[in-house]
Amino acid sequence: MTDNFDPLMLKNQICFPLYACAKEIVKAYKPYLDELDLTYTQYITMMVMWEHKELRVKEVGKFLYLDSGTLTPLLKRLEEKGYITRRRSSKDERDLIVSVTDDGIKLRERALSVPRRLAACVELEPEKARQLYEILYELLGKLNG
Repeated sequence: MTDNFDPLMLKNQICFPLYACAKEIVKAYKPYLDELDLTYTQYITMMVMWEHKELRVKEVGKFLYLDSGTLTPLLKRLEEKGYITRRRSSKDERDLIVSVTDDGIKLRERALSVPRRLAACVELEPEKARQLYEILYELLGKLNG
């Protein structure tokens, strides 16, 4: 008996369904985030800021798995929208501190319905959603550990 497993067939790649699913989830978010005038990356950045209120740019990047080349223009755009501020640390001027503004906090109230609205589109059983969450974070840990 021969092994017919071909490692270069798309159907044999774990990365492909992850990629395609991520792309489709971001697409599903788009109409809800358009109402808030946010991209998906801006939205997840604001989620980090709503939770922590103030962080160093490096910390934001670690939470979001984003490098400074991606994060800098993203933070600049959110600052232009009035949702965050950036300032140099008084302790170490190499550190840039990001803080959520009052308008950024008000935006959170408007964003509260987004997770519920998206969940209604995805229709994944809560137990399966929890399992998927755990598997994906386990994979992230292995890739970044």
